[in-house]
Amino acid sequence: MAQTRFALIAAAGVLASTLLVGCERLPMDTQQVGYRGTGMEQVTNPRIVAANAPRHVAPPVLDPADASGPRASQAYQNVKVLGHLSVGEFTRTMIAITNWVSPEQGCVYCHNPANFADDSMQTKIVSRRMVQMTQEINSTWKNHVVDTGVTCYTCHRGKNVPEYKWFADPPAPSAGRMLGNDFGQNKAGKKSVGNASLPYDPFTPYFLGKDEIRFTATTALPVNAQVPLKQAEVTHALMIHMSEGLGVGCVNCHNTRAFAEWSQSPPARVQSWYGIRMVREVNNVFMVPLTPGQPKERLGRTGDIAKVNCTTCHQGVNKPLNGAKMLTAHPELAKPAGAPVRTSALSELPLSLIKPAN
Repeated sequence: MAQTRFALIAAAGVLASTLLVGCERLPMDTQQVGYRGTGMEQVTNPRIVAANAPRHVAPPVLDPADASGPRASQAYQNVKVLGHLSVGEFTRTMIAITNWVSPEQGCVYCHNPANFADDSMQTKIVSRRMVQMTQEINSTWKNHVVDTGVTCYTCHRGKNVPEYKWFADPPAPSAGRMLGNDFGQNKAGKKSVGNASLPYDPFTPYFLGKDEIRFTATTALPVNAQVPLKQAEVTHALMIHMSEGLGVGCVNCHNTRAFAEWSQSPPARVQSWYGIRMVREVNNVFMVPLTPGQPKERLGRTGDIAKVNCTTCHQGVNKPLNGAKMLTAHPELAKPAGAPVRTSALSELPLSLIKPAN
């Protein structure tokens, strides 16, 4: 009897440990962000925050350059985007971009060392487009990035390709019947949705497509469901991605009493609304058109190019780099030179300049 009792206690202990292994230990930090007693609180783990702190430190700022003298477009050949800068300013910007994106490879990551004006390297074409993209974001999406803005370092953090990106998943192999088909969800280890059992590709319908995200009924006890359950699950998956990507809870954008009510939502919900549309434009106007010419190792399993989501910039904090204003030291990235550039014009890509990848 005693042995049986001991075995049961041991089994219960193992079961309890198994259930708690995925939980974070106390204590937590709690910050009130709304009216008291309503559950409007942000909960963070101070140990995780401390461990991730080094990745959110902005790099040192280069000394300012002399703005006088000839323009870069006069001194150098084939300077199409930053030619309005002085030679000193242009050189400073090139050094900064090298530090942010290719600190190990240096200038030759994008340039032919025998002829810097040469456009045959696909990395140079991509980099030029990324500078245009950065200027577009900072000048036309202030409703999301405000005056803090973004730079190349916001996403790249010293790496050739940003660490956080997404590719489309190929269809799950099955026999064409229900068995073996996961219907795009219920798969363990999917970080895109925080390891939840929800659909693990909330990006294609919302960050490439324009599917409706809202699904909450507008009347009490609706008789006819306005949105299928599967679509509602995809929305929940997107919300989990945003929560994980920004390191916040639901109350960062929603009121606990009425999640769907805009008039009672925190201001961050408006910023997120613009952010979703900004990401959608970045993917459709800047990223997807760059697919031709990309080396195979830069493409996903379905042959698609890497695309951005919330984590690409935020990397676990609600303000990238904890709100460091790197753009103030690089006004050349704040807007295009001359008149504002229309998005339709930006979508034109000189594909003929790209050397086909092997």
